[in-house]
Amino acid sequence: MTPHAFRNEFEAPADLASRNLLGIEELDRSEIERLLERGLTFKRRRGELDPALTAKLENKTIVNLFFESSTRTRTSFEIAAKRLGAHTVSIQTQGSSLSKGESLVDTLNTLSAMQPDAIVMRHAASGAPHFLSRFLPTPIINGGDGRHEHPTQALLDAMTILERRGKLDGLRVAIIGDVSHSRVARSNIHLLAKFGVDLVLCGPATMVSGSLQQLAPGITLTTKMREAVADADVIMMLRVQLERQNVPIFPKNEYFQFYGLEVEHLKSAKPDALVMHPGPINRGRELSNEVADSKSSVILNQVSNGISIRMAVLERACGGVSE
Repeated sequence: MTPHAFRNEFEAPADLASRNLLGIEELDRSEIERLLERGLTFKRRRGELDPALTAKLENKTIVNLFFESSTRTRTSFEIAAKRLGAHTVSIQTQGSSLSKGESLVDTLNTLSAMQPDAIVMRHAASGAPHFLSRFLPTPIINGGDGRHEHPTQALLDAMTILERRGKLDGLRVAIIGDVSHSRVARSNIHLLAKFGVDLVLCGPATMVSGSLQQLAPGITLTTKMREAVADADVIMMLRVQLERQNVPIFPKNEYFQFYGLEVEHLKSAKPDALVMHPGPINRGRELSNEVADSKSSVILNQVSNGISIRMAVLERACGGVSE
């Protein structure tokens, strides 16, 4: 993809950049706090039959454009949009014009010409939403780009921690698993570092690159599970990203033995430690059944909070808060 392939006569209005959500890295702490508070507000008011809430995005159209398979994120965005009164159009690449040979550039320009109010985009190429946002007159929300970022996942994770612990500042968070290939990990690292969280990254040496320490100051790297979970307030498990590995880099039958979270590990963490996972869960590989179903697990809370935080993100993309 090269810039000359786009309609270069368009110049994005000055406020368009502030309505995109391309990553956590470029957001400052105050903007993150506004989104989190708005997500919490939407969740608190979920049961209210308030037209001012349920018709926030009335007559708006949200396009969900997913170049990678997704169930949780795509469905969550659809529900979030509909709870705000918006129309949604979901497009997956199989069976679309892209599978017939149309370029990504032409597809996005065509969609833009239809004048949707926002585009939620997931793509296998890191930076694809950022690149296209420079040339399209439509707010773009990054639903996950390659190994780079998954901003709404980090926001919903932060919202879940806030609900349970009341703060982010000063917590100790262990992120365990395939950190090097995980866009979820990168977005969480960027977000939590802005709140002074003590971050520990753990996994096999092949999955925890030393370059990760460049993402934020004070990151601790370890290949030892017990060291990672010691005194942790939050244990964030990751899915092994097999689709982003050229060759398997850890034997499948050995992974759980060394990096699967078991009840025994929780004894080293804080008594009220939270266990998180972005899903889909691979039981018996990343965590045991006992942990996944324990009182420490907030995995289903994460799913629920994803809708509320995506309501906040869509509202921002379509013009901001009016109350």
